[in-house]
Amino acid sequence: MKLDPLTLFGLFSVSLKLVFYALEPKSNWYVLGFAIACALGSVYGFLEGAWPFGVVEIAWTVIALRRFWLARQGIETISH
Repeated sequence: MKLDPLTLFGLFSVSLKLVFYALEPKSNWYVLGFAIACALGSVYGFLEGAWPFGVVEIAWTVIALRRFWLARQGIETISH
């Protein structure tokens, strides 16, 4: 099975999401990493033509950035 560059990019972005999500309890910087991986996932969704996926990933990006910002301000958020 041959994977095209776009599929590899999608695999990379969702793999990063998984890793950063698992590491979030260790540092707020992993929350930022999760937000960046979500943004990459959104780019992948739009490039793939799956715009609903791209839109949902934008929402996750905003949520994660807000969680990161609140954590940097010392405001507690609900964690998983």
